[in-house]
Amino acid sequence: MDSLYGWVAGHSGTMLNTTDGGDSWTVQDSQTENDIVDVFFLNRNLGWASSFNFSTSPYGTVILKTINGGEDWIQENYPEENIFMNCILFLDSLNGWMGGSPHALVCTNDGGMTWQQAQIDTATLAFFPVLSIQFYNENYGYASGGMHDIAGVIWRTWDGGEHWYVIDVSDAPADEVHALHLFDSLNVLGAGGDPDFGYGVGLIRTDDGGLNWDYEELEIQGNAFDLDFVTEAEVWAPLGPRRKFIYSIDGGVNWTSTHTPDSTVILDVCFADSLHGFAVGPDGAMLKYIPPVPVSVNELIPWGNDNHTLLQNFPNPFNTITNIRFLVLTPFNNSTPPDILPSYHHVQIKVYDVLGNEVAILVDEVLSSGEYNMPFYGSNLSAGIYFYQITIDYTTGAVVESHRMVKVQ
Repeated sequence: MDSLYGWVAGHSGTMLNTTDGGDSWTVQDSQTENDIVDVFFLNRNLGWASSFNFSTSPYGTVILKTINGGEDWIQENYPEENIFMNCILFLDSLNGWMGGSPHALVCTNDGGMTWQQAQIDTATLAFFPVLSIQFYNENYGYASGGMHDIAGVIWRTWDGGEHWYVIDVSDAPADEVHALHLFDSLNVLGAGGDPDFGYGVGLIRTDDGGLNWDYEELEIQGNAFDLDFVTEAEVWAPLGPRRKFIYSIDGGVNWTSTHTPDSTVILDVCFADSLHGFAVGPDGAMLKYIPPVPVSVNELIPWGNDNHTLLQNFPNPFNTITNIRFLVLTPFNNSTPPDILPSYHHVQIKVYDVLGNEVAILVDEVLSSGEYNMPFYGSNLSAGIYFYQITIDYTTGAVVESHRMVKVQ
């Protein structure tokens, strides 16, 4: 939910909570043994979850609600039988939405006490399963879903959900659209694909508020089960049983695939901000995002007009070789003049992949103060995002700084 508080839920009513950014997790009593398929928190206290009851009649959805951060959960059966809500979203404490199977797009304006089916146009694709709902603001919203080998479907509303309009048949892909990202009210990116891996990951976009959609299949086989942005430009999507992620650093225009750690099956990914993120999957799989190491200068005041010691590599992106330029400075503080400080310092530059694995040591030696330009040969590396980090040990403290670079084929 934020950089400290978060919840994950799943099989047999499992509900876990963290209050320290994922360093530790506490098991909460969800008061159900049903599988929990989605959980949403509006703030650190108020949350809802959707669970599937297949064990006792009446079969359908059981909605869970907490007002104290999950210490206590209360249950309420969704009033219509044999409807299974895949996603749940609240805009405030009273107004919320759920989407489900075999077809349901429902809203509440009393905090979940009652629900009403939304008004959807009567087009051919209107009544398909709903897998995801996103609102840009109180007026503009989108939902996505569909059925495998039949159609992927996207719905849109411009009046706060009073009316929903479905994608034109001519724009619809053949498989479900699992997740959406709303850049603004007009520009939307959706992700899905073929669960049988016979075709590439499917991406669908609009730049006119959903009037028209463009669909493309990547040359990467699989099905994107989720989609979330780290920054405005960097986005990640898990491919589930393919045991891979795909990612883009240009807002979803170009994509690269990478294996998940330990070949883990991942179905959902969520970033609270650019430094905190988690990914989860079956059998208790949970990954924590490790961001690039930030700049740390430890009260050093270097000479020159530029306080950075590590500069952006060039060219970037690169194919086989790139140059990394850095400065070894003569630091000083308010009590020590620069002319009496040592002019030799231990310098180390390491290269890491996106999972934090060390792939190369470019520099590991004592260097005199000055400017350096070191070539880095990456012909043996696969295409993707890498980080290079410099550590300089000064007598007044250490400087650590990092940048990202992109290797292309």
